[in-house]
Formats: sequence, C-alpha cells, structure tokens
Amino acid sequence: MLKSCQYCHKIHDSKFDCGMKPQKSNRRSEQDRFRYTSAWQQKRDEIKERDRYLCQICLRNLYDTVRQFNSEQLSVHHANKLNENYEQRLDNDNLLTLCERHHKMADDGTIPKELILSVIQEQQKHPPGGAGLVF
Repeated sequence: MLKSCQYCHKIHDSKFDCGMKPQKSNRRSEQDRFRYTSAWQQKRDEIKERDRYLCQICLRNLYDTVRQFNSEQLSVHHANKLNENYEQRLDNDNLLTLCERHHKMADDGTIPKELILSVIQEQQKHPPGGAGLVF
C-alpha cells in the first residue's frame, strides 16, 4: 500500500524503509547508568544526611523560597554536571541537597554555579554533629 511517509514526506510503500525514520536507542548514557549504582545511592544518602535532609537554598531563603525548612522532594545536585566532569561524580565538594524547584533552577543556570559551590563549601565546613548552621 502506498502511503505518504511522515519522515521523508515522499510517497512509497508503507513497508519500505526510507532511512529517515529515527532509530530507537535503548542504550543509556554513562551518566544514566551511574545513577543506578550502589556507590551513587550511598553517596546521595550521605550528602542528604550532611545537609540534614533540607534544601540548602530554601534554608538560606534564596530564590523565592516558599518554605525555609523544606524537606520535601529532595535530590542531590551536581554543581559540575556529570557530562562536563564525570570524575567529580562522587566528590562531596560537588554535591548539594536541593528541592525539586531549586534543582531545576540550578540546572538551567537561574541559580549561579558559584553560589551552589559556595553553599557546598559552607556545608563541608559544618558536618552533622559539628558546629553547623544556626537555625
């Protein structure tokens, strides 16, 4: 049966492969595979504990914080992105706990990388159980 191809916009048999159809890839990137490793899951939990299970941007009332002590929808952000500096993927001085909203802002550059790195540096100086941030 002849049909208009949605990929090359020519008319040919519906079973004909014109070569323009995108190929599906089930291959995950190295960064995606990393997120499923036990090393990452342990490090992620360690960083959340270091940051007292609080978004560190909300805690500092930065970037339109709605709730200062936000412990919901947390994830760990890489200041230097995995695809830019994979070697730092497990470095404490590259990781920070953020809520979903602030994580998106950090990823798109609304929150400057320099600020993220300075907050990480603060957190590294004040580990849990030590003389941490005063609430």
